[in-house]
Amino acid sequence: LRSHPELSGLAGSLFLIDLAHVVLPSVWVLYAGYRYGWDERAVGLSLALVGVCSVIVQAGLVGPIVKAVGERRAMMFGLAGGVAGFMAFGLAETATMFLVGIPLLALWGIANPAINGLMTRHVGPSEQGQLQGANNSIQGIANLVGPFIFTLSFSWAIGAGKDWHVPGVPFVISAALLVGAAALAWHATRARH
Repeated sequence: LRSHPELSGLAGSLFLIDLAHVVLPSVWVLYAGYRYGWDERAVGLSLALVGVCSVIVQAGLVGPIVKAVGERRAMMFGLAGGVAGFMAFGLAETATMFLVGIPLLALWGIANPAINGLMTRHVGPSEQGQLQGANNSIQGIANLVGPFIFTLSFSWAIGAGKDWHVPGVPFVISAALLVGAAALAWHATRARH
């Protein structure tokens, strides 16, 4: 990952992206139950909607968008969708508003293929496995750190004695991480573009 400045910057961006993703398995169920009173059925249906939206994006939108605007812009478009989705989750006053965030968040699925495409250009054919291994290591570190960040921030946000009540703080943190990832990736890829 240190063999090329663009590769290092994209790896840093990928870490922030992976870290932001950890909010979903860490607090989705807790947040939905606390904020909207959802039971297992409602949570299951919301996750089914996530799956449907993700399949639509992965199967129908990634290729055409990358082809139309290029990997760099597709990456930024996907990250913008992730920011919008997480902000919708974190600030949604109603369950309906929360559900509107799901298709927005699904657009985030455009970012990773675009980033991987940008990264693979900087390593030879015999090094592709090493790149994927390094990327998986980054994801592993994010998966180790993320649950602490998001469960503790959720606990803090709903704790007693607060002057303000924003249980969606973990999602807002994830949105901020994606903004940082976008800035880092845009900066890292500026020379070639």
